[in-house]
Amino acid sequence: MQATQVQQLFDHLAGAVQVDGDNVSVLNEAALPAKMDELVWTAVFGDGLVRDAARWLIWEIGLAVGVYPASIHELYLAIGRGDVPHDFTVPAMNIRAMNYNTSRAVFRAANKLGVGAMLFEIARSEIGYTGQRPAEYTAAVTAAAIKEGYRGPLYIQGDHFQISAARYASDGDAEVQAVKDLMVEAVEAGFYNIDIDASTLVDLSFPTLDEQQKVNYSLCAALTQHARELEPDGVTVSLGGEIGEVGHKNSTVAELHAFMQGYNREVGDAVGISKISVQTGTSHGGVVLPDGTLADVSVDFDTLKELSQVSRDAYGIGGAVQHGASTLPPSAFGKFPEVGTLEIHLATGFQNIIYDLLPQDLVDAAYDYCRENHASQWKEGKTEEQFLYSNRKRALGAFKKEWWSLDAETQARIGGALEKQFAFLFEQLNVGDTQGVAEKTTTKVLVHKARPSAAAAAAVEEDVSDLAD
Repeated sequence: MQATQVQQLFDHLAGAVQVDGDNVSVLNEAALPAKMDELVWTAVFGDGLVRDAARWLIWEIGLAVGVYPASIHELYLAIGRGDVPHDFTVPAMNIRAMNYNTSRAVFRAANKLGVGAMLFEIARSEIGYTGQRPAEYTAAVTAAAIKEGYRGPLYIQGDHFQISAARYASDGDAEVQAVKDLMVEAVEAGFYNIDIDASTLVDLSFPTLDEQQKVNYSLCAALTQHARELEPDGVTVSLGGEIGEVGHKNSTVAELHAFMQGYNREVGDAVGISKISVQTGTSHGGVVLPDGTLADVSVDFDTLKELSQVSRDAYGIGGAVQHGASTLPPSAFGKFPEVGTLEIHLATGFQNIIYDLLPQDLVDAAYDYCRENHASQWKEGKTEEQFLYSNRKRALGAFKKEWWSLDAETQARIGGALEKQFAFLFEQLNVGDTQGVAEKTTTKVLVHKARPSAAAAAAVEEDVSDLAD
């Protein structure tokens, strides 16, 4: 399944793909799905030059058949202007585990419903504990699209490119530079959508809202200007800001104004954000009860509606973004498009489906790993069930290869359950039949990559495993 030499990749693609120097052309599009499994395996688990060559081939094959990394910026501003009827909420899906199999399930559901307005994302913290650098993530998603016959723009997003409050307090310049460096890597990998998150630095002890939000909006503006310097020609990276840390105090309209007014002053002539993340009562992963089940959570839909409307009317951006939503009750999802929510972030629910359907020996191994390697996360007063539920995400990278290696029957069972959940969410969020509007409002920019050289084959490494999400 894994190539060890670049020529093996070319031989594997013979008859379907022709490579002439830096030029990649597709000879037989119908033959491509059968080629993807081995190609993506090498792109994920290969080494050095052959790994990077597999990623390059997936990228270029995607461009050749009409699968291309893109920015959702123009669609969001069209919604902000009122040019696109806003009766849908864009799902942003954090694909933490079994990326290729999970993304294939997304595309099967999307193909059936005509979904184009959707984001694939991974947070700064998730990059660490899932063991997925941006170039790998893009390769897996693109290969899944090719495998399932999906065509159109791929909106791939860096979620919570977050400033760690602890690291910022220790060395602010180094922490900001770390996020800037990650943005460079991400944009190079086709992440043309990035959520900037300095909301960890909001300080409610100050007497005025401007003072409370100042570090947040100043850093968001500085990182916006940095992002604009990284963009490929013709691409405007979609950027988001955040006014309140998820899991903390609910956001207010006054805070929205304080952030946006300060941000607009400091961002200058640079193109600004297209959306704003807010806090309305949820938390990442849900609130875990002592028995390991989740507590009921109430979303403040009135606040979400007001914040979305004000952000469009006063600032011309697409609207408000809801985080920490995948573990909400099924009856909640239809409310988000009703109140004008622009985007909703979904992660833990998909991880839960995979854990529920994994062979028990793999679950046990993952739990043992968490007990042995992340005991420091076991907070005083928490039961073992709470500890394991909250921390089993930390085993995803360690067991990535074992999970990708599951037998076809188990992969299909997990993929089928995920597809059903994605289809449900797409229907509830009303994003069916959005492929046309996505393509119409997205500038199609085909960014070609040069064939990787041995000198450029080293992976970019950064320890992000201890970041909270």
